Amino acid sequence: MAAAALRRAAVSVAVLAVALLSSFSSPASADSWLYEKFTTEGNVRADYSAQGQQVTSLILTRQSGGAFSSRQKYLYGEFSIQMKLIPGDSAGTVTSFYLSSGDGDGHDEIDMEFMGNRSGDPVVLNTNVWANGDGKKEHQFYLWFDPAADYHTYTIIWNDKNVIFKVDDLFIRSFKRYADLPYPGAKPMAVHATLWDGSYWATQQGKVKVDWAAAPYVVSYRGYTADACVPDGEGRPLRCPAGTDRWMNRQLDAAEWGTVAWAKKNYMHYNYCDDGWRFPQGFPAECSRN
Repeated sequence: MAAAALRRAAVSVAVLAVALLSSFSSPASADSWLYEKFTTEGNVRADYSAQGQQVTSLILTRQSGGAFSSRQKYLYGEFSIQMKLIPGDSAGTVTSFYLSSGDGDGHDEIDMEFMGNRSGDPVVLNTNVWANGDGKKEHQFYLWFDPAADYHTYTIIWNDKNVIFKVDDLFIRSFKRYADLPYPGAKPMAVHATLWDGSYWATQQGKVKVDWAAAPYVVSYRGYTADACVPDGEGRPLRCPAGTDRWMNRQLDAAEWGTVAWAKKNYMHYNYCDDGWRFPQGFPAECSRN
């Protein structure tokens, strides 16, 4: 899995001008989340639907990708966005929605990455958790629908007990906290979205590259929400929205663990806890506890 620094390097190869389309229905829309909440880099376009809903597009060309990053950092919360991925041949591309504390060696990160594929092959969703620079905890799933045909909702729930990944209404993974193991629980993290050239690893371990003859590649985002706590100065309590119990103490119940088992049985492409080649000295400790 590529870390945040590699992603940002990829989208910054040649930063192009941001194009804000002038013909939209509601410039003062309450749904104007992009420029109010994020900074942008590279090829980013903002438009509005006929219903006044903002749609943000990231565009990948041979010269540059695109990205947006939240102005605010958070410590715990529920983060959700709707995405429509690249139609047809998307091999070599990587689309992401993730949280990160920064680029340092000891950074924390929670990833949802979508690795493109050849036409007709399923897109792979890579989920990962980094704590104090310790990653290599990927669960990858073949998506069971066409993520380019319509918008689907992707959600990260992050609290001091677990990190939960959700696709539409289905929970697909819970990464539990253990007192004696690294966990992303101390560093505030910003929200990021990127589209970049991951030809060296994204599709069939880098065997299939981006076909630039089919560029530009476009991914659309809408409906962003962050229901989350923010730091209120060094050593001060967090500032949290009312009713944080809806996610602060969130853990999966039996039925929700059932959807995790369903996704694992039917659509799991890779589980780091099964990769003996990667961990010849023994699997990470949490593998024997889940």
